[in-house]
Amino acid sequence: MDASDIILEHIRANDEELSYIAKDIWDHPQVALQEEYAAKLLARKLEEEGFSISWGAGGMPTAFIAEWGEGAPTIGFLGEYDALPGLSQQLASEKSPIEAGGAGHGCGHNLYGTACMASVMALKAAMEQGGIEGKIRFYGCPAEETLVGKTFMARDGVFDDLDAAISWHPGDTNITWNGSSLAMNSFKVNFHGVAAHAGGSPWLGRSALDGVMLMDAGVNYMREHVPPESRIHSVVTSGGQAPNVVPAFAQVWYFVRAPQREQVEEMYRWMQDIAKGAALMSGTTHEIEFITGCYDILPNRVISDLLYDKMAAVDDMAFTEQERQFARQLQATFPDGSVQNGYDWMQKSTSVELDPGTMDDPLWEGVFPHSPTPPRLGGSTEVADVSWITPTGQITTTCWPLGTPGHSWQTVASSGSSIGAKGMIFAAKTMALAGLDLLTKPDLVAAAQADFERARGGKTYVTPLPPEAVPR
Repeated sequence: MDASDIILEHIRANDEELSYIAKDIWDHPQVALQEEYAAKLLARKLEEEGFSISWGAGGMPTAFIAEWGEGAPTIGFLGEYDALPGLSQQLASEKSPIEAGGAGHGCGHNLYGTACMASVMALKAAMEQGGIEGKIRFYGCPAEETLVGKTFMARDGVFDDLDAAISWHPGDTNITWNGSSLAMNSFKVNFHGVAAHAGGSPWLGRSALDGVMLMDAGVNYMREHVPPESRIHSVVTSGGQAPNVVPAFAQVWYFVRAPQREQVEEMYRWMQDIAKGAALMSGTTHEIEFITGCYDILPNRVISDLLYDKMAAVDDMAFTEQERQFARQLQATFPDGSVQNGYDWMQKSTSVELDPGTMDDPLWEGVFPHSPTPPRLGGSTEVADVSWITPTGQITTTCWPLGTPGHSWQTVASSGSSIGAKGMIFAAKTMALAGLDLLTKPDLVAAAQADFERARGGKTYVTPLPPEAVPR
């Protein structure tokens, strides 16, 4: 049996246990930086398999690194396991929380970390039997949903010695993601004023809420003069407690996104000036709490092509009619246009012309070649930070029905079902086979590194985090 066969057989032989682990994490959802159950479960399994475990990367108790092997190259697998607040959901095709207001795996991270763990365990088995040199690492990355985990791990330098990194994400199609994403800053602006009776003596007060509102007005005037692909989102997290009290404290929280890191930094500097102006106009003081920031994804053509080749070689996904029926029931609850939107996005992402009739199938089993000019994600991910440090590739596999809204109860339901488990196993096989080639073909790693340097264009990764930032 050659190394590829060993990998596939190892994952096949353990698919029941892997599905159980993913469901166990699904049954115990914990939000960003609180993922103790999932982190300990995955770390314990990897330690039993002979991996050395180190905890606390990036100053986060639920972050860990599992390593096995000796020599070069060093290949990393990026695992995640955080849930989202307010998305508790049973395995049902109608909205039915397990716990009102509780957390749920609305992005499929119960599958994400488990698949990467499966990949490194299968690779270890093949390396041992074949005498293959090199190191493999599983990175237990918390807090992806708040864009904290990998940014703080990157600041600690834990990815610096990688020769390549592999990742994936649950989705509604089988495709290599070789597009980019939006860079982002997340920060809060606190305004401090003077409390006073709003009816009796408002002239004695200074409204912190006025500072927030003036800042938001200034940001809205700024929108005309930023790149059209950029995004600015905000919520007022504190605006006072009662209308008859001039608020002494108010807070606004911003996400600022743009296609390039430099654009985000320029917009952030401008918004800092707007905050100063708002404080002057309102007679208040202010301070900025920088929470996190991330880069835009730097695609790597070599690793993207490798992942596609391996995905196409595996090509063993098969859903049952019962699973399709469950998927159709979920689709019936989607907002209007969701399935069409999923189809349209897929058409932009692949290099082949899709048959509109494929929208009738809720679960796509086929493997699609990625487009040479894929669309840019409207969201952000700190996988991007890793991609600016080492050549990085990422795939998606079918774990949800076509058109499933992100961060939804429908995603939770599908991620806890056998549909999600099948997509997870498919991803594990693909990533492990790609990792094998990176370990055994030096020319492939060299080509990925060359493409990485070309794409960086002389730029180097500089953490967006200020020295005083802490994970939160």
